Amino acid sequence: MNAMKPSDAISPIVASLALIAVIPLVAMSALAIIVDDGRPVFFHQRRIGKDGRPFDLLKLRSMKRIPSGTRITARSDLRITTAGRILRKYKIDELPQLWNVLRGEMCFVGPRPEVPEYVDLVDPRWQQVLSVKPGITDLASLVFRNEEELLDGQADAESFYRSWLLPRKLDLSAHYIRTRSFRTDVRLIASTLRHTLLPHLHDRHQVAKQFAYEGSL
Repeated sequence: MNAMKPSDAISPIVASLALIAVIPLVAMSALAIIVDDGRPVFFHQRRIGKDGRPFDLLKLRSMKRIPSGTRITARSDLRITTAGRILRKYKIDELPQLWNVLRGEMCFVGPRPEVPEYVDLVDPRWQQVLSVKPGITDLASLVFRNEEELLDGQADAESFYRSWLLPRKLDLSAHYIRTRSFRTDVRLIASTLRHTLLPHLHDRHQVAKQFAYEGSL
């Protein structure tokens, strides 16, 4: 069993305050979504959380109302709406996950929860990642914040994700779990905010180096 991080205990309190603070931005984003592509405003997707327990992750809807399609989204994906491209670029679509934090399903910093199709509960790497609560951001999501660009242009984006990208994300999440601390969480949050506001400054190799990760990228 993993001991609870100090940041886990204060997450619901901070999430409550953060939700109040972002209400105007979420409201404006919701209006943009409705004008651009109608309702619904929110998007629910089943993800796998701590100890393999499934939960519904909440996002602002950034894609057209299409009932089927691959789970993988490349930058040029035609399903992404005009408003959605802006929401995704600045990660505004992720703000409703503060509700997941408030509900205790997520925390601010932890491995990003994956859809069931890509989770292997018997894989030791997944067992390690699922031993902690998932988060809104972590080292893997920060290093690969340009994931959609990497997927763009791949002949088989899903195969590339499974064979190249996902293993590296798991390794980064495992590195975070081994080295995590309150200070590390604060640094990750600060770095996430920086690269969200200034996405053109992002360099995945530099980010990995800042957090002493020496694996292959």
